[in-house]
Amino acid sequence: MRRLSYTVPPEEEGRTVRQLAPRRFSLGEHAFRRLKARGRVMVNGVSVHASAILHAGDRLEVLLDNGEGCKEGQLPPAYKGCAVRYLDQDLVIVSKAAPMPTLPGAYNRDDTLREALAVMLGEDAGTFRYHPVNRLDKGTSGLLAVARHDHAQRLMASRLHSGDFIREYLAVTEGIPEQEQGSIDAPIARSGEGARRCVSAEGKPALTHYRVEGTAGGRALLRLRLETGRTHQIRVHLASIGCPICGDYLYGTELPELAGRFALHSARLCCSQPVTGERIEVEEPLPQELERLLC
Repeated sequence: MRRLSYTVPPEEEGRTVRQLAPRRFSLGEHAFRRLKARGRVMVNGVSVHASAILHAGDRLEVLLDNGEGCKEGQLPPAYKGCAVRYLDQDLVIVSKAAPMPTLPGAYNRDDTLREALAVMLGEDAGTFRYHPVNRLDKGTSGLLAVARHDHAQRLMASRLHSGDFIREYLAVTEGIPEQEQGSIDAPIARSGEGARRCVSAEGKPALTHYRVEGTAGGRALLRLRLETGRTHQIRVHLASIGCPICGDYLYGTELPELAGRFALHSARLCCSQPVTGERIEVEEPLPQELERLLC
């Protein structure tokens, strides 16, 4: 359990638990009701009704599920190509294998990052509460953040598209950008009924920064940073400048040697620990199968 505590100040005297707890602990209505039903919302160590009146000096607490199988500082063994790179009471930073979905879907409900992470944390996959903060496409490998309870997820989601949550990617592209570094500022919209997206004046704003880190054989290794988080943003933006990602079956050409993935990798994640505010930075090197594209 993760115990969060708040001492009621004089100016909040007379408020009810229902009025104060969701706001102070960043809990959604559903999460608050679930915790209350399980006796995990307490005042001065005693479970209370949501309508209980709070007084100055009261200690308001909530007990949050965050997994019992793997504790802070104990990085578990890798599983199915995935690996935990950072772990504490509130947050996991995990390196996802590709091609593996971040979330269960209509065609794959069992072999996803959710199940892999449950195994690594020593939890029952059937009851594992999964709180991804950001997502990666099935064909993209690398780092993403997973909160260990509702409170952490809501705090981190509010910072996702800000300077407090930095994501950098490495991509190997077919073709080399004309400029060594630059920005692609082009709105992105749906293209038809499927998953495909396109650059369109009718789309939502999207901004991607890139820098060329190396070239070989008509291909480039790019480091990219996102200012926005549109679906397929990097893939669409790079294709729009004539440099599609190697192996991208949707916006370029599939490569059999990549076995269902494409050459996009989440290489660096920098964020604040949601409860303590400590700065966390994790890096994940380019996988060997992507390095070989530049040989």
